[in-house]
Amino acid sequence: MKALIQRVKRASVTIDGELYSSTGKGILILLGVEKGDTSENAQKLADKVVNLRIFEDENDKMNFSIKDVQGEVMVVSQFTLCGDCKKGTRPSFDKAAEPDIAVKLYEEFTELVKNHGLTVQTGKFRAMMDVELINDGPVTFMIEK
Repeated sequence: MKALIQRVKRASVTIDGELYSSTGKGILILLGVEKGDTSENAQKLADKVVNLRIFEDENDKMNFSIKDVQGEVMVVSQFTLCGDCKKGTRPSFDKAAEPDIAVKLYEEFTELVKNHGLTVQTGKFRAMMDVELINDGPVTFMIEK
């Protein structure tokens, strides 16, 4: 399971020209589910993400987590994170989980983040989405569990 985490001032998802969801200050998580990922991976990743200290304290040191600042979270499924670009010029998606497994783990991950008391918005699984964000910093991290 892979999560590309971006600290944002705001984020939104638009589908077919209609606003689907939006958040204010917080994090945008682009989530990729790979073959072999389990509920245990989702739990470990959710715990890591909500406790990751990527927000500044009064001394401009990254010392606060999303929980500490009570920021908002946007989780968007993105199977292309599982793409392998090592060979040739066309990505291979052989490592990506099948959609029926991926959607369950995506939804489970989202619920696990919500269980930390955070406001969580999502994209729509398997939809073509326009994801808009104002990256804060920019601050971006890749986490794999």
